[in-house]
Amino acid sequence: QVQVVESGGGLVQAGGSLRLSCVASGRTFYTMAWFRQAPGEERQFVAATRKKGVPQYYADSVKGRFTISKNNGENTVYLQMNNLKPEDTALYLCAVSHYPEVTYADSSTYNFWGQGTQVTVSP
Repeated sequence: QVQVVESGGGLVQAGGSLRLSCVASGRTFYTMAWFRQAPGEERQFVAATRKKGVPQYYADSVKGRFTISKNNGENTVYLQMNNLKPEDTALYLCAVSHYPEVTYADSSTYNFWGQGTQVTVSP
């Protein structure tokens, strides 16, 4: 049985940092990604990486501020978020795919999702 569990969200002031973690279990995953969704808005791609932690893909809105990394040999992916802004406030969801080839920014590509962890950035 596949399980995807996120952790690490919270409340932080603008300019602060948070580190999200995602642990996926149950099978081998070729791509692990983070998406986010704010109330009333569509789900938005944030970052993704392949099985070995490279390459890494980022949405333009987070480049230079967020870093995705992977614990090689384990299905664990992290999202280090620095210089957070109020517009980063959202539910952050981990998504994983067991298909070798994916369109990393397309949410329909991913097979399994976690429940999400809330990130709130105050002004």
